Amino acid sequence: MIKESPLNIQDAKQTFTIPSGDYFIGVVKAGCTFRIVDLEGNQAADTLFYNANKPAERYSATDTIREQGNVYLTAGSVLRSNENNPLLEIVADTCGRHDTLGGACATESNTVRYDLEKRCMHACRDSWMLAIAENPEYGLSKKDISHNINFFMNVPVTAEGGLTFEDGISGAGKYVEMKTHMDIIVLISNCPQLNNPCNGYNPTPVDLVVWDA
Repeated sequence: MIKESPLNIQDAKQTFTIPSGDYFIGVVKAGCTFRIVDLEGNQAADTLFYNANKPAERYSATDTIREQGNVYLTAGSVLRSNENNPLLEIVADTCGRHDTLGGACATESNTVRYDLEKRCMHACRDSWMLAIAENPEYGLSKKDISHNINFFMNVPVTAEGGLTFEDGISGAGKYVEMKTHMDIIVLISNCPQLNNPCNGYNPTPVDLVVWDA
């Protein structure tokens, strides 16, 4: 569902630009709103969310899909934790839908899907692991890498129940905006994928914009 935001970007508290293939990790406090902006279009932002006060509680695709009865996320979707608590709600969305099934690229999956020579290519799991290693103050470890959301990514479900990676449905300047229900650790890998159309074979930067409660 397309829904514009009433917020003015000039009123934002902070703006972070995440280069293609890089990561963001930080805490967004309860009641705040943040926006992920697809600056040039057709980019994928692989994202994980955690309860900042208890990181073992994290985003759950299973609970979110079950409770909303939809495999895609858009304005009005409540993102739920593995304890079935609401973590965030999507309050605005100019893209239309976001994937919560396709998972994140890894060196192993690049090898299986594409070619043995692709194993050395950077992947989203590498970005997350680097973020965790360089920022131990967040209390995350490898075991905390679980279900993720692929914002802006187009992963249709086929008639046979499979998944395909297709050209993105986003465009330059489109965004998704969320309001937090609790203090949230936000961990984003701005996907470096070059082997399928999720980034238009040309990874580009995204912005993260934060407003106070």
